[in-house]
Amino acid sequence: MADSRQTKRRLLRQQGTLNPRPHSVRHESFQNSEFFDPEDLLQVKYEMLRQVEIDQQPVSQAAKAFGFSRPSFYQAQSAFQDSGLAGLLPRKRGPRAGHKLTPELMQFVSKLRFSEPGLSSAQLADRVGERFGVSLHPRSIDRQLRRQKKLR
Repeated sequence: MADSRQTKRRLLRQQGTLNPRPHSVRHESFQNSEFFDPEDLLQVKYEMLRQVEIDQQPVSQAAKAFGFSRPSFYQAQSAFQDSGLAGLLPRKRGPRAGHKLTPELMQFVSKLRFSEPGLSSAQLADRVGERFGVSLHPRSIDRQLRRQKKLR
């Protein structure tokens, strides 16, 4: 049993659905249950929403019982209404890639790097700002240059 528990925990972690606060889940369904798992964030969120929608439990009471704040409840409710269960899956926030670093801009950076190899990333960022009016962090340029190097 302990081995299957560890396997499930590892899978939940890999999927990003391991509840970081399983001890905060106080709802009776999750206490000593083979089916309900306080470590399964997706299941906990869904059951919290169901308590309010189907069982007509007040939002504040349900949020507390499942270890969430009221704003977190409303975020989960909105995500569920928009996307169903998939909306309850955690997502990384922010841009997924260097969205400011267009191919044209990176071509300019590559040419600068080739013609003036001594330029630092901060200087490259300054030159990009002068030419394109785009504010970049020097590390963004470094990361994109490393990605390009890997792709070659």
